[in-house]
Amino acid sequence: MSDAKGAKQDPAEKARRVKAADGRVYFSYAQIHAAVSSMVPKVKAFKPDVIIAIGGGGFIPARMLRTEIKVPILAVSLKLYDDATNTVGTEVEKVQWFDETSGVGKNVRGKRVLIVDEVDDSRTTLKYCVDEVKKTNAPAALAVLVVHNKMRPKAAQLPSDVEYMACEDVENFWNCYPWDAAAYGRDIYAHEELARQCLKGGNGVNPSGFDAHNKKIKVADGLKNEVEATSLTGSVMALATLGVGLAIGFFAGKASQSRR
Repeated sequence: MSDAKGAKQDPAEKARRVKAADGRVYFSYAQIHAAVSSMVPKVKAFKPDVIIAIGGGGFIPARMLRTEIKVPILAVSLKLYDDATNTVGTEVEKVQWFDETSGVGKNVRGKRVLIVDEVDDSRTTLKYCVDEVKKTNAPAALAVLVVHNKMRPKAAQLPSDVEYMACEDVENFWNCYPWDAAAYGRDIYAHEELARQCLKGGNGVNPSGFDAHNKKIKVADGLKNEVEATSLTGSVMALATLGVGLAIGFFAGKASQSRR
């Protein structure tokens, strides 16, 4: 399937997340993991021999997928977005490719290949990678999987013989992924909290199991607070006991001296 029709999702589903105060939408590691896992049956039905991860956003989703699919991963690096200037270029730059004459690279030509990336935005990078793999490495079958398909006009279309899988359709907002937390001036804990807030602001429909994840987080947070409170109470009691012991020792010493 060559377009986003393969990732069906009604408007209510798209509305389940809200933007943070900075106008961006944050995603947690658990949310990404749940989304990727939800596509495992479709990936298994495709029966890939190898995964090609587009760096850097496709690396972690590909690794999550590999745990359940158990096929090797190849890495390619393509550049369209300039991190230094925060601008989108006009042409994709091929930064790194794999050697098909050795190792895992031999599993591409004439084999079934799955390309993984984190987001299908304009589709420019994805289309470039598909075309390059078909032209350079001649796989027998090709499919792509993205964690998020942005519901926006695409600058390119994929060939009709390429199967398209999107874990989720999302609105055309600025997505912030947990592996980029430092780029937004936050540690991972602050990022994960924003991700939970963005999800809580939605309509509560979570087919990928995100509600269960949030409940687990709440339980974990509650246990943590209980443990911290218990620890604090224990510390106070220990100090009080120590204080009483020292006082008794002090006055006992005084009494002993007065009897001399």
